[in-house]
Amino acid sequence: MNKKLFFFLGLSIVALSSFAQNVFTLEDVIHRAQSQSPAFRQVETKRETKYWSYRLYRSNYNPQIRLNNFTAGSLYTNSISPIRQPDGTLSYIPINQFNPGANFALQQPIQWTNGQISVNSFYNYFNNISNSSTQWSGTPVNIQLNQPLFSFNQYKWDRRIEPIKFEESKREYAESMEQIARDAATYFFNVLQAQVNLQIAKFNLANNDTIYKIEKGRYNIGSTSEDKLLQVELQLLRSRQDVAQANLDLQTSSLQLRTFIGLRNGESFQLIMPENIPLFEVNEDEALDHAKKTRSAYIAFERRRTEAERDVAIARGSLYQVGITASYGLNNVGAQLGDIYQNPSKQQVANITFNVPVVDWGRRKATMKTAYANKKLQDYVIAQDEVTFEQEILTQVRKFEMLRLQIEITQKSDQVALERYKVSQNRYLIGKIDITNLNIALNEKDNAKRSYIQALNTFWTAYYDLRRFTLYDFSERKYLYDPFAAEK
Repeated sequence: MNKKLFFFLGLSIVALSSFAQNVFTLEDVIHRAQSQSPAFRQVETKRETKYWSYRLYRSNYNPQIRLNNFTAGSLYTNSISPIRQPDGTLSYIPINQFNPGANFALQQPIQWTNGQISVNSFYNYFNNISNSSTQWSGTPVNIQLNQPLFSFNQYKWDRRIEPIKFEESKREYAESMEQIARDAATYFFNVLQAQVNLQIAKFNLANNDTIYKIEKGRYNIGSTSEDKLLQVELQLLRSRQDVAQANLDLQTSSLQLRTFIGLRNGESFQLIMPENIPLFEVNEDEALDHAKKTRSAYIAFERRRTEAERDVAIARGSLYQVGITASYGLNNVGAQLGDIYQNPSKQQVANITFNVPVVDWGRRKATMKTAYANKKLQDYVIAQDEVTFEQEILTQVRKFEMLRLQIEITQKSDQVALERYKVSQNRYLIGKIDITNLNIALNEKDNAKRSYIQALNTFWTAYYDLRRFTLYDFSERKYLYDPFAAEK
C-alpha cells in the first residue's frame, strides 16, 4: 500500500512539474526564441559565415607554401608526331616519353605595393622510353618578383574595408538577437490576445446563458416581450460562435508561437501577462549617442564611404596596365637528381609588360568621371541615410514615453469598464435597465480589456525596438553590445 501511495505521489509531482514548465512568461518565450528557434540558428550560421569570411581575408596577407605540377609538355606521350628536321622537312617519328615535374613555392604578397615575391624550386624528370634515355633538370632556387605599376591595390583597400565589415557583422548579430526578441514578443501577445478573447467569449457565453434563462422566466410570467427574449437568444447564439472562433484563433496563434520558438507540437503552454512595466528614463541625446556607438548602420556609413573611394581607385587603376617581372635562380641538368646541385648555372630573367591606350576617344576620361559621379551620389545618399538614422532613434524615444502613459490609461479604463459592467448587470437583474444597455456595458468591458492587452503589446514591442535601435538596455543601464571590446 505504501509503495502504491509513493508511486502515485511521484506521478503527481511529475505531472505538476510538467505543468509548471508549460507556464511561460514573456522572458521565458524570448529566452527560448534566442536559444533554440530556427531564426536563432539562422543568425548563428550567418555570424559563423561572416567570421570565416574575415579569417579568409586575414589569410591573404600570410605566406603560402604551394605544390603544383610543372612540365615542359605533356606528362606522358605515346604517339607519332611530326618533327621538323634541320633542312626544313618533316619526319613522322614515334614518340614514347614520360615527363613529370613539380614546383615547390613559398609565396608572400607585398601588401604595400600590390606585388608578390616567391621562392621556388622546379624539378623535371624526362624519360625517353623509346631509347631508355633519362635526364633530370631543375632549378633548386629561384626568386621571383611580380610587381604591377599604377594598378589598383586590393590589399590596401581590403585592410580598410574588411575590419569594418567584420565589426559591422558583430553588431548585426546583436541587432538580430534583439529582432528575435521583438518578434517573439509579437507572437507572445498574439497568443495572449487569443487567450483573453477566449476567456471573454466563455465569460460572455456563461452570462448570456444565465440572462437567457432569466429573460425566458420573465417572458413566461409576462414581464418582458418576445422581442427582448429573441434578442437575448440571438446574443447567446453569437456567444457560442465567438467561443468557437476564439478557440480556432488560439490554436492558430499558439501554433505560430510554437513554431517560432522551436517548441514541440505535443507541449501545451499557458502565458502570463507581463504587467510589470520597467521604469526608466530615456533621454534623446543619450539614446542617439548609444546608437552611434553600437549600431551596425552607423559604422556602415564609414564602410560605404570607403567603398565609394575604392571604386574610384579601381577605375583609376584600370587606365594603364604596366608590370615588372624579375627572377634570379640557379638551374642545371644531369643524369641523376643529385647532379642538379653540382655547379649549377645562373638563371636571370627580367620583363616589363605594358598595355597603354594611345587614342581612346575619351574612354579614360569617361571612366573617371563616372567613378567620381558615383562617389558623389553615394555621399549624398549616405548623408540622407544619416539624417534618417537619427530621426528613427528620436521618433522611437518619443513614442516610447507616450506608450507608457497609454498603458496607465488603458489599465484604468479596463478596471472602470469592469466595474461598470458589474453595476449594469446588477441593475439588469433587478429590472432597472434593459438588455440593450447591459450589452453596451458588456461590449465596453470587452473592448477595454482588449485595448489594455494591445497597449501592452505595443509597449513591449516598442521596448525591444528601442533596445535594437540603440543596442542598450536602459532598464539595466548596460550595453547589449560592447562597442569598446575591440579597443581593449
